[in-house]
Amino acid sequence: MSDQYSRSVPLVFASLFALGLDPEKLINRWGLVGIAIIVFAESGLLIGFFLPGDSLLFTAGLLAARGTLPNIVWVAGTCLAAAALGDQVGYQLGARVGPALFDRPKSRFFNPINSVRAQNYFDEHGPKTIVLARFVPIVRTFAPIIAGIGRMRYRTFMSYNVVGAFLWGTGVTVAGWALGKRFPSLVDRVEVLGPLIVAVSLLPALNEVRKHRRDAKKH
Repeated sequence: MSDQYSRSVPLVFASLFALGLDPEKLINRWGLVGIAIIVFAESGLLIGFFLPGDSLLFTAGLLAARGTLPNIVWVAGTCLAAAALGDQVGYQLGARVGPALFDRPKSRFFNPINSVRAQNYFDEHGPKTIVLARFVPIVRTFAPIIAGIGRMRYRTFMSYNVVGAFLWGTGVTVAGWALGKRFPSLVDRVEVLGPLIVAVSLLPALNEVRKHRRDAKKH
């Protein structure tokens, strides 16, 4: 990692709290570097589960349509690479450190139940969880780690990882860009769309919580 990226990582995470997880403000301040760091962290580092991945990608696409960010090809390519590399690191983390990761007690930044949710996804969907989890906040952070702990065949993991990174990292970003190009007036109202984007991105996570509570009552 270059000196520029090494200095940027802690600054970006500090800004997450200072800027209230506002995707537009984060992008305006840190540009592609900030996007890459956040997508990478949310894709496979335990500390990244709270990051605004979906809303960040969609907002990045909108801002690329406005010209605030570089060409959409660069933006989408950066998101794809960061998402794929993040999952790769998560898999290696799970494979090398193993279950000891989840022996830690519950804390402000770690809740063992998140690993259980990811494991439930694997039990229900198998290897394609690596793709499906991309669209479920929290689960997408833990899925590659669980795959590593479970010793999923590496070639299988990599295949699903690349597909998932493309559909999520590129797909959501290009969707924001296409909407911005189709309706230019929306691009000038990103600050209004921001809360709506965040709310929509949380729906899958809220649905998982609802399902978990329903299953808990059954038992």
